[in-house]
Amino acid sequence: MQMEARVGVAVDGGGVRKLVQPPPQQIGTVSQLLAGGVAGALSKTCTAPLARLTILFQVQGMHSNVATLRKASIWNEASRIIHEEGFRAFWKGNLVTIAHRLPYSSVNFYSYEHYKKLLKMVPGLQSHRDNVSADVCVHFVGGGLAGITAATSTYPLDLVRTRLAAQTNFTYYRGIWHALHTISKEEGIFGLYKGLGTTLLTVGPSIAISFTVYESLRSFWQSHRSDDSTVVVSLACGSLSGIASSTATFPLDLVRRRKQLEGAGGRARVYSTGLYGMFRHIIRTEGLRGLYRGILPEYYKVVPGVGICFMTYETLKKLLADIATA
Repeated sequence: MQMEARVGVAVDGGGVRKLVQPPPQQIGTVSQLLAGGVAGALSKTCTAPLARLTILFQVQGMHSNVATLRKASIWNEASRIIHEEGFRAFWKGNLVTIAHRLPYSSVNFYSYEHYKKLLKMVPGLQSHRDNVSADVCVHFVGGGLAGITAATSTYPLDLVRTRLAAQTNFTYYRGIWHALHTISKEEGIFGLYKGLGTTLLTVGPSIAISFTVYESLRSFWQSHRSDDSTVVVSLACGSLSGIASSTATFPLDLVRRRKQLEGAGGRARVYSTGLYGMFRHIIRTEGLRGLYRGILPEYYKVVPGVGICFMTYETLKKLLADIATA
């Protein structure tokens, strides 16, 4: 994140002196988009096996009986993938993941920085720039708007990614373009935006929480331990922000995935109701635990994934800024 100059206070002997952290060097639009895109693509590639396991767990309740659900475990599912599909299947759909994540992450980080600047110009917030509550408000609203902007602009690729990753031993979609063409033909052009409303309800709060926790933790850490490595700070704060955002929004994310897979591969529709009805159906058939099906691989994924994403973004921003001024 681009952070403003911070003023800290340190006690030196008997006196008090101010410590001003200079603002980081600015980078251009292309560099900022590149840093965000590469960060997102790298983190997703590193955690692709766990991302696929999460999706498979999330959608199990759609076409599985209770006995099958009780036997489900990360180890059993991972073993099944290796036995039936081969080790490379852990990265099934990763090409479309990268194709989705490059623009998504670019737009997400870029729009966050700009929404943050715009929000700080709002009269009520402008007069409280050094107020912690105002900072939290800016990060939360800016993050939410950035997530909605990025998700809306890249949604068809997100839907295709989910459907490719959810395929097991039966291949209905043969690739990105085949999936886009098949969905458009069988479900109409609006089929590419199936589940968009639920996605925005999920992504908005998720990205808002992620940016808010990350910025708050990073600011607090640097005010107390200013000499620590930027890489370590970004990795640790990013990992914690990923845990916070995933825990808060996982049930919505589960419903979003199932919404995206409705009618996929010619299967019958499972849910004939809206968002509220889907929640009721899942709780009735799978219990409250059903809303958190796949949360364990999700944690395994977001701890390194979000940390790597923020760390890579911060590192690339600094590197590109140094190159620009060299």
